[in-house]
Amino acid sequence: MRLNVSAAGTIAWGSLTAQEIEQRLNALLAVHGSALTRLAASYVNSSADRDDLLQDIVVAIWRALPRFRGECSDRTFIFRVAHNRAIAYITRRQLPSVDADDGLEVEDSRPNPEEVLSAEQEGRRLLDAIQRLPVNHRQVVTLMLEGLNYSEIAEVLGISETNVGARLTRARQMLRARI
Repeated sequence: MRLNVSAAGTIAWGSLTAQEIEQRLNALLAVHGSALTRLAASYVNSSADRDDLLQDIVVAIWRALPRFRGECSDRTFIFRVAHNRAIAYITRRQLPSVDADDGLEVEDSRPNPEEVLSAEQEGRRLLDAIQRLPVNHRQVVTLMLEGLNYSEIAEVLGISETNVGARLTRARQMLRARI
């Protein structure tokens, strides 16, 4: 693969061929595919919706790669594209969102919880609680769980690091109240 690299070490993505972009996309998906799947799952409730959203995200990343200027990490770039696509998807689908003040209780939806290990139950309750958070809180929690730091989350969401911290604090409070 021929990559045009500047003196600063950034790749000139706009000059890549279609085959090189496809190879780069495949490499990015190999590294970040499972994280993108989890991110998609955090925005929707069904596996069919998750798969549709994931497909939209992959297409959006493929379309955006030629315009990637290398001003952030690959991970930050693809999470930014994924976040924007997910917001557009749920807006287009008008999926019901939960208001932070609704005070919904989180229930474990498993029919026989005593047959499932305690760790699995806690993980499921946490995931359910995260999915019931308002979108702006769910975003920061999901990105934090994917290992992004405050500055990366701020860049992905287009908010300040202070706002990231405030949203995480509020999300933790809501999660504690619901679990």
